[in-house]
Amino acid sequence: MALVRSIFELEVFAKEVTAALAPRGHTAVVMALYGDLGAGKSAFVKALAKALGVSGIVTSPTFVLQKIYPLQNQKFERLIHIDAYRLESPKELRQLRFEKTAKDPKNLIVVEWADRVKESLPRDAVKIHFAFVDETTREITIEV
Repeated sequence: MALVRSIFELEVFAKEVTAALAPRGHTAVVMALYGDLGAGKSAFVKALAKALGVSGIVTSPTFVLQKIYPLQNQKFERLIHIDAYRLESPKELRQLRFEKTAKDPKNLIVVEWADRVKESLPRDAVKIHFAFVDETTREITIEV
């Protein structure tokens, strides 16, 4: 569990998470993000992308559902950011070719609003829970 009080602390936390991640031999690493609106899921993905060397603006793909960021000189070749907020059922992940994407060990997949599609996520997904503590502080818990 971590308490994060600022964007700087979130960026430090994201770097620590990035350092601990290791590609799997035959499947992608999937990170499932849980938390209420405004709890810090999108801010975490931005900090994670920065830690992985993504340049440019990283925004939540609420309307396009998925964004793919190529990674240079990293453990993974692609950061795939999925926002499941607008999905009506887990089956809608098929439209994004999720099953194929999740089989590629070169992918790091981050799913916001994972509770909406949890039935379609791999059992070994890294679960990250974001909770409000107060206006500026978030509690982040990781389940591996």
